[in-house]
Amino acid sequence: MPRTSTEGPDYFHKVVDCQWACPAHTPVPEYIRLIAEGRYSDAYMVNWQSNVFPGILGRTCDRPCEPACRRGRVEEEPVAICRLKRVAADNKDDITARLPKAAETRNGKKIALVGAGPASLTVARDLAPLGYQVVVYDGDARAGGMIRSQIPRFRLPEEVIDEEVGYILGLGVETRLGQPVDSLAGLLAQDYDAIFVGTGAPRGRDLDLPGREEAKANIHIGIDWLSSVSFGHITKIGRRVIVLGGGNTAMDCCRTSRRLGGEDVKVIVRSGFEEMKASPWEKEDAIHEDIPILNYMVPKSFSHDGGKLTGVWFEKVVAERDERGRRKLVPSGEPDVHVECDDVLVAVGQENAFPWIERNVGLDFDEWDMPKVDAVTFQSTLPKVFFGGDAAFGPKNIIWAVAHGRDAAISIDRFCNGQDVADRPPPETSLVSQKMGIHEWSYDNDVSNDRRYRVPLRDKVVALKDVRMEVELGFDRALGYREAERCLNCDIETVFAEPLCIECDACVDICPVDCITFTADGPEADLRTRLMAPALNLTQDLYVSDPLKTGRVMVKDEDVCLHCGLCAERCPTGAWDMQKFSLEMSLAGSACKSR
Repeated sequence: MPRTSTEGPDYFHKVVDCQWACPAHTPVPEYIRLIAEGRYSDAYMVNWQSNVFPGILGRTCDRPCEPACRRGRVEEEPVAICRLKRVAADNKDDITARLPKAAETRNGKKIALVGAGPASLTVARDLAPLGYQVVVYDGDARAGGMIRSQIPRFRLPEEVIDEEVGYILGLGVETRLGQPVDSLAGLLAQDYDAIFVGTGAPRGRDLDLPGREEAKANIHIGIDWLSSVSFGHITKIGRRVIVLGGGNTAMDCCRTSRRLGGEDVKVIVRSGFEEMKASPWEKEDAIHEDIPILNYMVPKSFSHDGGKLTGVWFEKVVAERDERGRRKLVPSGEPDVHVECDDVLVAVGQENAFPWIERNVGLDFDEWDMPKVDAVTFQSTLPKVFFGGDAAFGPKNIIWAVAHGRDAAISIDRFCNGQDVADRPPPETSLVSQKMGIHEWSYDNDVSNDRRYRVPLRDKVVALKDVRMEVELGFDRALGYREAERCLNCDIETVFAEPLCIECDACVDICPVDCITFTADGPEADLRTRLMAPALNLTQDLYVSDPLKTGRVMVKDEDVCLHCGLCAERCPTGAWDMQKFSLEMSLAGSACKSR
């Protein structure tokens, strides 16, 4: 194999698996170390710079970082990365003095943001301090978008939304709330230099089944119903409730129903339990609140009596694989099942809707009636119009909307400065030795087998009485410290210097997970089988040195490395060193300075 190139940003970035998996590339180990040191405000600002909404995401993020966490490879469960973000938010001091200031002078460029959700707010956060006149439009009277309208208050308190949205609006952002945009052509006719569309996926999918029209008074679209609850328009629901759908919206619907009077609430899903789109912890929370999840049941019709909903008929199905291994649902042959209910919440997915975009303004749509958007620049076929969040590529989650907003802000900045939007500024990286002595490092390298700590919850009887009472209490400082100590500091990299190696194999002997091997070179597939422990995770690159004096190469399997530093402590020549890898993603502003 050729020597592993560690000079660019990607190799060590990929070794920091949590940061690599985060769409916003938040430097997770860095802020976790700051939490362990009690530096909560510093930890919060590391997050704010990267993901914009630490307090919100610390409660609601879909956590793509956690399945990637290395702790989950050597133990049963990953570090509670998401909830540690909340620890920083809950325990920080007043950080307003550390935020960017509103620009004293404008740069002469005016940007319209359609929608006041997380993607648009991220664009505003990045562009307003640079002197752009940023104007945010939204049909709701308060900014926040789906953060405010669709996430229940028992998961995300209003004051957290107000605080973090307020940080952004305080940067000199103009708001035109309660003013929905009903014409892109009308917006284009105004004096905006660029337009960003971050309207989300505002339309919930319906089920066109027999009885839908007759029983419509008690059949509700999930996301619309959640919005009505959030804004206080709906305060109760029937005693018996069926929630159709297996995603996170369905989990929010069923848990909200329990708090609004639903005593017999069921989630009924056409797929298997493991195939449900809801996050595992969302399903656990629903089950904890005594909500059964019934699987492999396909709704066929709504039953009604004189226009009043009485229940839903379901066909029972089983999962089978065809000759290509593709799963399909087929009738089980059992009799259809009738489940009685007073209300149904339909949470079977969300769709984009752009009725306000005229089809003759030069913006192309694809066969799914989605705007054609460049996946890197977020620019549409109408050069001054950009998209992000769910409006760009369909429903995802808040952290993806943030990542889209940051990239779109770079593009808008470059576009307004007459630069190529496809020419992306590189991130800034550094590697700094952590050596303080022969056997001492500037980070805590003790590796323990501590189990993941559970986030304390409010008593269920109390929590179910109030739709606005937060259920998760969060880690206190002591629990937060103990959970932070589970982090393996994956951004502290083992860096190997071939000229210093005498091939004594001391590092091989001391490695607790057998991830270092000195062996004859060969093709990667062969090499992976000849290591001290076979390297089976093909998604994680091998660290391969140049040939050493004996002709052998050093091969390190990054997959299970604990970053404990024992190899560097044991090495008699200093061929191994522990070096902190830092990666700072580019933001708008750096785009123009990078060339």
